[in-house]
This record gives sequence, C-alpha cells and structure tokens, in this order.
Amino acid sequence: MCSIFVDSDRDLITRINAGDATAFETLYFRYRDWVLRLAKRFTGDDDDSLDVMQEAFVYLYRKFPGFTLTARMTTFLWPVVRNLSLEIKRKRRMSLAIDEAALDLPYPVQANHPDDLQAVLAALSNEHRQVVLMRFVDELTLEEIGSLLAIPIGTVKSRLHHAIAL
Repeated sequence: MCSIFVDSDRDLITRINAGDATAFETLYFRYRDWVLRLAKRFTGDDDDSLDVMQEAFVYLYRKFPGFTLTARMTTFLWPVVRNLSLEIKRKRRMSLAIDEAALDLPYPVQANHPDDLQAVLAALSNEHRQVVLMRFVDELTLEEIGSLLAIPIGTVKSRLHHAIAL
C-alpha cells in the first residue's frame, strides 16, 4: 500500500519562506479553483475572475519571505479576493457605467426559473445572502465568517437561521 504525504499549508509556507518555489506552486494549485469561484461570484465575469485570481496570488507571493499563516488559507484569501473583486468592479463602473444594482447579485437571476438556486439567493437580503454563501459555498466556519464580517458569532448564526427559514 502506497501512502501519499500531503504537506499542510503551514508546511508549504515554511518551505516557501525558505525559498522553495515548488511549494508556492503546490499552494497555488491547491487554492486556485477556490479563488476563481469566489472571484467569479464577486465579479460576475470570467475575465475579471481570472484577473482577480492572478492578482490574489501575486499579492500572496509578495508576502514572502516572512509570511506567517495565522488562520486557514481560505480565511486569509477571502478578503483579498473580495477587495480585488470590488476594485475591478469599481474600475468597470467608472469606465462602463454599469448598473450598480446588478452588481450586488452574486449570480445572474433567471426569472423563468423561480425555484432555481439563483432566484432563491436573489430573494435574500445582502446580509443573509453573504452569510449563506460564505458558509455553504466558501466553506468558512461560523467563527471565520464573524471575523471577516466583523460581527458577533450570534449574528452569523441568526442570519443563517433566518436565511434558511425563508
């Protein structure tokens, strides 16, 4: 029987800090799809999502040497991707005058399918939708959501409860 050792994120970061470029590549491949999905949700555009993904990993790369991971990698990357996505959306609004109301939706809504997940998400308030997506799509813990949104864990639980009850 063959056992495969998979480095933890912290092990990879230690190796990257020591100059191991292949460790950064491993970290990139581990999180690129997650970052791309999150960026797509925030930007709503495939090309912008790719730009955000690239910029997020450039940002991470510039943290080395000396980077210390104090939480899960997704907890570190989530606000980076969100902020980069918002910046791209701001630039697009300025250059293309995009309707701001449409940008608040994480997915395009198809009015012909009222039972569709997209329609259900669109019916939620921004606060409820954000917590649901962070928990069930981004797979963040309740504590991580509270920390990222700067709200108490009780508020996170309440928003999840009310969103699911709707």
